[in-house]
Amino acid sequence: MANGSAPVTVAVISWNTRALLQRCLRSLAAYAQDGVADVWVVDNASNDGSAEMVRDEFPWVQLVAPGHNAGFGPAVNLVAERTSSPWLVLANADTAPRPGAIEALLDAAAADPGAGVLAPRLVLPDGCTQHSVFAFPTVLFTFMFNAGLFHLSRRLSDRLAIAGKWDSTRARRVPWAVGAFLLLRREAWDDVHGFDPRQWMYAEDLDLGWRMRTAGWATRYEPRAVVDHHSAAATTQMWGPDPRPRWQRSTYGWMMRRFGPARTRAIALMNLIGTAARYVALAPAARLAPERWAEHRRALVPWIRSHLAGLGRRSSVERYR
Repeated sequence: MANGSAPVTVAVISWNTRALLQRCLRSLAAYAQDGVADVWVVDNASNDGSAEMVRDEFPWVQLVAPGHNAGFGPAVNLVAERTSSPWLVLANADTAPRPGAIEALLDAAAADPGAGVLAPRLVLPDGCTQHSVFAFPTVLFTFMFNAGLFHLSRRLSDRLAIAGKWDSTRARRVPWAVGAFLLLRREAWDDVHGFDPRQWMYAEDLDLGWRMRTAGWATRYEPRAVVDHHSAAATTQMWGPDPRPRWQRSTYGWMMRRFGPARTRAIALMNLIGTAARYVALAPAARLAPERWAEHRRALVPWIRSHLAGLGRRSSVERYR
């Protein structure tokens, strides 16, 4: 086990995002130089020269090259197994923390000792804040969302972390947060035994947040910590410009393991009905613009397929890669 002197270990997970990885490591250089963080990179068998770039340009970085695409969660586990710092940061290669971001997360963690996960404000390339906090996809939440009940109350919408209706400027405890960049309390991480290796890609952050809550740990959002995020730089290479339906299918795989087939199928059915209802509601206006209507229909097909997979057999979504 490698025991660095820094209180924070940063695990950067990379797959064919060489330029963004370079940006990420440059943003972490000051943290390493100041002794705040030891930085590790797990390169998931990139073929764009990412590993070579790390070796040549960032000799202070610990490089792990497993020789295959281990996925995100299992790759973070590789670093956690080799280190023992009290804090662990997991980071996508397409993120870049702004100065003071990690310190702000550490301050928030000190003020809330029950928080096992600390999430920053993610800022997209256009300067907008990314919606990065979500409710757990329970039967009750799925019903309320698809029935549009969140429209009845602004406070309810904020509590349910509905995109476009959630106040991203307020620090608070939240259900779970996107795993692009998270600070984890090592005690909490050890308590839940890290990432579930069965969740190879997507929903591993949802699963971590769920198991943290089950173990009595909270997730806290801290907007003073700002991290730039290119968003989906690697996954769009795998699954196209809109990988969200793929995320949904992986989420159904997670539900099968955590909720069981009956609740998973109930949720998938409500999502399918809700998707169909929104499709029908948009139809009259969309037909006035045939090109947009055709694009809308094409975008809808992967969602329908994902929800149908959730209604199917366990094997159709579990371990989906």
